[in-house]
Amino acid sequence: MKPLCICFSIYSSIMLLSCVSSKKFSAMQQQAQARYDSLYAKSQNDLKACKDENADLNVQKQALQGQVDNLGKQLPLIKENNTQLLKQLQNLSVISSSQAESIKKSLENIGTKDIYIQDLQSALAHRDSLNLALVMNLKGVIGDLNDQDINIKIEKGVIYIDVSDKLLFNSGSYIVRDKAKEVLGKVALVLKNQPDIEFMVEGHTDNVPYFQGVLLDNWDLSVKRATSVVRILQNQYNIPPDRITAAGRSEYITVASNDTPEGRAANRRTRIVILPQLDQFFKLLERRK
Repeated sequence: MKPLCICFSIYSSIMLLSCVSSKKFSAMQQQAQARYDSLYAKSQNDLKACKDENADLNVQKQALQGQVDNLGKQLPLIKENNTQLLKQLQNLSVISSSQAESIKKSLENIGTKDIYIQDLQSALAHRDSLNLALVMNLKGVIGDLNDQDINIKIEKGVIYIDVSDKLLFNSGSYIVRDKAKEVLGKVALVLKNQPDIEFMVEGHTDNVPYFQGVLLDNWDLSVKRATSVVRILQNQYNIPPDRITAAGRSEYITVASNDTPEGRAANRRTRIVILPQLDQFFKLLERRK
């Protein structure tokens, strides 16, 4: 009995041990399968990520290759531009060397130019002061004469004395009226006291056609009226003739429209123009040379 019991005990132990090992094996197999599945899934994800990254790299590679191709195309143009720039720099160096002395003199003349500009401004201010003083003297000696008969003004640095036709002449005549000679005498007094100035006497008419005796048109009439005034200034008031110019402007320099009687009357005038004193400006130009 005892040996049989022992055998049965050993058999039971073996069977029990066999049963436990099978369960462990199944559990281990399941764990291995789960780990395998996890590793496989991770490898698949890694593979997909690698493929995506590879696709991105291919896109970047194509873009970079495109840039390389473009740069390769631009390279000959860049080389050509560099060659041209080198040539220009060489030419510039030649010009600079040949013109260096001139540039140096130009820089040295900056101070001289500033002095020249100051002198020119001073001369212009001096001229304006003289013109203003002359206008005040003329208006002072003429007095309260109607501005429609005589008008004195400054335009662009030039003095104009406009004397109306009705004050100087009878209608259609170029003989100066006696009353007008008194006015011319007052103007002559101021002009005579300014020995450095020169002036021009201009005759102006309206556009009404004129013909009388030897006078063929308004040109002739305007010139005759100017020379009549000039002769009085020279012969009666002793103004040197080399300071006077006589000119006829006919109907072509108007101050009003010839469509109305008032406009035509304004256009019929004799104008005394005080000529600008240009000597001082010429001297400035000569000094600048």
